[in-house]
Amino acid sequence: MRNVYCIGELLIDFVAEKQGSDLSKAHEFTKKAGGAPANVACAIAKLGGKSKFIGCVGIDPFGDFLLGVLEKNNVDISLAQRSKTFTTLAFVSLAEGGERDFVFSRGADKKLEYDSSIKNSFKDSIVHLGAATALLGGGLEKAYGRYFFDALTQNAFISFDPNFRGDLWRDEEESFIKKCMPFVQKAHLCKFSLEEAQLLSGKKDLHEASDFLHEIGAKIITITLGGDGTFVSTSEIKETIPSISVKPVDTTGAGDAFIGCLLQQIGSLQNPNEILENTALLLTMVENANKAGAITTTNYGAIPSLPTREAVFGSHEPHL
Repeated sequence: MRNVYCIGELLIDFVAEKQGSDLSKAHEFTKKAGGAPANVACAIAKLGGKSKFIGCVGIDPFGDFLLGVLEKNNVDISLAQRSKTFTTLAFVSLAEGGERDFVFSRGADKKLEYDSSIKNSFKDSIVHLGAATALLGGGLEKAYGRYFFDALTQNAFISFDPNFRGDLWRDEEESFIKKCMPFVQKAHLCKFSLEEAQLLSGKKDLHEASDFLHEIGAKIITITLGGDGTFVSTSEIKETIPSISVKPVDTTGAGDAFIGCLLQQIGSLQNPNEILENTALLLTMVENANKAGAITTTNYGAIPSLPTREAVFGSHEPHL
């Protein structure tokens, strides 16, 4: 089982449940651990994989809480950093159908410093880059870019998720697109939402969007479509893999559970690059990952809702 290094933000989600998707009307909030790369790390570990988190939280009670949650979920936090800057916060309001409204208050996540000693650990491993706050400047963006370069030079299998958040990029979408392109160009696996695929490609049609992103350099493209499943595109196939039917109450973390499950399965392979050639294997993995994403929507909070290995694969080991 290979290590999956998850790089990006770890933050507090203050969630207003069942108060509509308009934050201005929310009154009560519940504290939960969040941050897309951290969610992915927890999803991998909860499914029996090995994950290490690289990110920064504050030297404050919220930072203590967040690192404790990761430890409780068997994520290796030895590479996490602490800062005197206050822990990053996100305020999330949820409608009855699970739709969300976000507002961010950035803090310690942007203080991540590059650690050159990590480079050799990337050799032949898997590196997942979640970009929700990573391209907004500060130390995090610099470290993020250098870790990306290290992953390339160390022959790591690279996964990229742009994690677009409109509140963070209001009127700056073109900058976001430009900053994402080097990662799309070099990643072995790209995970997009429908909105992200359309934004980055400038195309509304799924086939045209994926063709454009392949031309940029993306090798495997997965576009999550909520209850409609996941559109998978490679040089050989374009196919939509259906999901299981559930009644969603909170869609937070569903995409992270999906990519976490997919990476956990890739990490179990003798050679992760096998997934680039074996279409049947890829589609089986996506089917499992769809199930993980769907299960996550049936409860509140991303990390507490992540499924166990048995919930996704049953009592038997998956045949990959």
